[in-house]
Amino acid sequence: MFWTPELARYLEDAPWPATKEELLDYANRTGAPQQVLDNLMELEDSDVLYEGIEDIWPEYEGPADFFNEDDEEENSDMFA
Repeated sequence: MFWTPELARYLEDAPWPATKEELLDYANRTGAPQQVLDNLMELEDSDVLYEGIEDIWPEYEGPADFFNEDDEEENSDMFA
């Protein structure tokens, strides 16, 4: 299974919690790339409910933040 933040993005709005079949259905309906479908197919065949993408990709850190709080404070000072 090979995940990247770009691939994980296709599942951020999935109807969590979800089973493997529900995730596959969602990915198909939303036009996710084949790599996302292949990754989901590698999940165990069971009725396990996955609570979030972290359950299928533990290293996932969420959507990337382009600014951190320090940057936002510096930018707001520039416009004051």
